[in-house]
Amino acid sequence: MAQYDVIIIGAGPGGYVSAIRCAQLGLKTAVVEGRETLGGTCLNVGCIPSKALLHASHMLHEAEHNFASMGLKGKAPSVDWKQMKSYKDDVIGQNTSGIEFLFKKNKIDWIKGWATIPAAGKVQVGDETHDAKNIVIASGSVASSIPGVEVDNDGKVVVDSTGALDLPKVPKKLVVIGAGVIGLELGSVYARLGSEVTVVEYMDAVCPGMDADVQRSFKRILEKQGLNIITGAAVKGVEATKSKAKVSYALNKKPDDVEVLDADVVLVATGRKPFTDGLGLEALGVQMTQRGQIATDAHWKTSVDGIYAIGDVIEGPMLAHKAEDEGMAVAEVIAGKHGHVNYGVIPGVVYTTPEVATVGQTEAALKAEGRKIKTGKFMFMGNARAKAVHQAEGGFVKLIVDAETDRILGAAIIGPAAGDMIHEICVSMEFGASAQDIALTCHAHPTYSEAVREAALACGDGPIHS
Repeated sequence: MAQYDVIIIGAGPGGYVSAIRCAQLGLKTAVVEGRETLGGTCLNVGCIPSKALLHASHMLHEAEHNFASMGLKGKAPSVDWKQMKSYKDDVIGQNTSGIEFLFKKNKIDWIKGWATIPAAGKVQVGDETHDAKNIVIASGSVASSIPGVEVDNDGKVVVDSTGALDLPKVPKKLVVIGAGVIGLELGSVYARLGSEVTVVEYMDAVCPGMDADVQRSFKRILEKQGLNIITGAAVKGVEATKSKAKVSYALNKKPDDVEVLDADVVLVATGRKPFTDGLGLEALGVQMTQRGQIATDAHWKTSVDGIYAIGDVIEGPMLAHKAEDEGMAVAEVIAGKHGHVNYGVIPGVVYTTPEVATVGQTEAALKAEGRKIKTGKFMFMGNARAKAVHQAEGGFVKLIVDAETDRILGAAIIGPAAGDMIHEICVSMEFGASAQDIALTCHAHPTYSEAVREAALACGDGPIHS
């Protein structure tokens, strides 16, 4: 067996990015992955396929609702669900094969199979044991459910996000349990394709933990798009047959008044949990957190020498780009350099239409800390480009800054291309910029990004177009 400097377990965004950076730094690197393709959950059954379906269904929405007003007349397209899924699969294939090419380019060995760590410095895959000076666990996460609800992706009635990406047909009635990112994105897809979608959320707002202004506006926009959203409600159970399901729930304020929803498909979108099955961490003595995550120090080291962990298996937001950052940083650490991740500047995005993007702290969290803050807000109704593409209504850019120093502490955007625009604010925060720094920076016209500048101006003497 070859002696490796690093063996990485898992080829998702954290694992494959870490492997490439390790190889770039001159480390002999291998990755263990049991899937038939590289890329992990994100590329195979998560981020990428869902974005393909979001794009396709948005094009349908544009044809049905906006084309005529732009002078594009004629019969609206019909939905060929089989072809749409084929398009989605082609997008997946392009991305996963791209990673395989990068592995070959960087001379990274792909050890196919599922890993066990029998001892520090040893990784067993099937009947073979490989030696490694360092091991990085990047095994990701799996969908979690709630008590009384059993997911059966094969049955195609009660499914998680993986099953929802490959339904045999578009359901007439879809009930989504959970109004987080996954539930709202996939709920939007099927609502555009003609499903009657009802979302049931335990908390009192969509996207729990997000800025309150965004939560309120986002809910109104989604309801206007046809989603029925029930917040402050606990799901009591799901009864499923081979083709139908009944979802019982009760409002938290009226726990004894149980209501029942009929559904063709139920999507359980109640979050994710770390996946460490079969690794043998307990026998190794790897310390875990109370929430079942792998405990690490500031350098992503576990309690066992030579074993590191990154991504969804450790604390922090379960985001692909957070895992990527940690993957690059841990490679630097293993190579004897300084790895760093700024956890205060990790953006989050919901890829609905409009998109929602946030970074930094919320207004409520800062006020709870006793921080003196001011906010600048600009509505997309004042943005010429947003008006031109039918995306001006309801959205805004909000900056939260220190009242004394004007330093940017957080931001929220709900509007067109929010997931791309947020990075102007991320870079500004990384460099410790003030709102005035953005306000004094020339922005091209007409662009969506002008709304960011206007929000920055709103932190001072006031915006121009509002």
